[in-house]
Amino acid sequence: MDVAGAVHGWDTADVVLVGSDVRELPPRRRAPTVLLGKAAEGDGLWRLAASLGAERVAVLPEAAAWLAEHLSMAGSPDPGGTVMGIIGGSGGAGATTTAIWLAQAAAGQGISTVLIDGDRWGGGLELAVTSQEIPGLRWPDFAETRGSIDPSQFRDSLPVAGGFAYLSWPGTREQVHVPAADAVSAVVDAARRSFELIIVDIGRSGEGLATLAWDCDKILLLTQAHLRSAVAATRVLNELPPIEAGLLVRGSGTTSVDAAMIAESLGLPLLGLLPEIRGVAAGTEMGRLLEFGRRKAVSRFAGSVLELNGGIQ
Repeated sequence: MDVAGAVHGWDTADVVLVGSDVRELPPRRRAPTVLLGKAAEGDGLWRLAASLGAERVAVLPEAAAWLAEHLSMAGSPDPGGTVMGIIGGSGGAGATTTAIWLAQAAAGQGISTVLIDGDRWGGGLELAVTSQEIPGLRWPDFAETRGSIDPSQFRDSLPVAGGFAYLSWPGTREQVHVPAADAVSAVVDAARRSFELIIVDIGRSGEGLATLAWDCDKILLLTQAHLRSAVAATRVLNELPPIEAGLLVRGSGTTSVDAAMIAESLGLPLLGLLPEIRGVAAGTEMGRLLEFGRRKAVSRFAGSVLELNGGIQ
């Protein structure tokens, strides 16, 4: 069916699928749910998705199983949990720290939460969460995944610390198997059906931006309160998919740029100021970041951010 023939039921359909041959949407019609394309189209497929405002991208034939599962769930009255991504506007902004503290705070409020490590180059999020080796599956264990994942089995398979489950890249030097894009989508779908809140530490690699960022319902962009970091955040913002976003700012002092000014320049709502806590860097190296997450300043920050992001409480 061509675009003109699909207009009649466009806005009432549960899912709108658009092929990559479509370069322009009908006037006043909602953005497509999924853009379909082939791996040979490369980065052009993601640029097209951004220009059309597509919610998801399915690279065929690799994502065929995921697409079938997505369509089968489309009419479900329960949309599943909320996927909230966090990404640093520059290196060292503290996105992983923030993601951990938000997951800890959400779990403390009784929200079933999973934290997903989206940066396989980051050394393993689990090393900052705990100094102990907690049993459970890591990303490489899903490398051979085909099709959907049972939600209850997925939930029970993950390690837990600080009251929340987490899916991390291994904190080892060993070479690991990397799941394909359709396996990553299957993991996120299982997380949606298993938890109320899914927090994704997207990472600043092109890999995370091209996959996990597109599965998020909202994204928090974290920048330091300095000019160079704010400029870098602008570039990251330009690479994000067209979904709801908000700003978190870290830093204070005489050399800082005003947080409200940064938010205005980026065109994003300011959702929180990440407190500077002495000893966090050393605590991260020792796997003691959760101890800092229990401090009042951190609890107030995390609780406020969660409240502003859809009243998740």
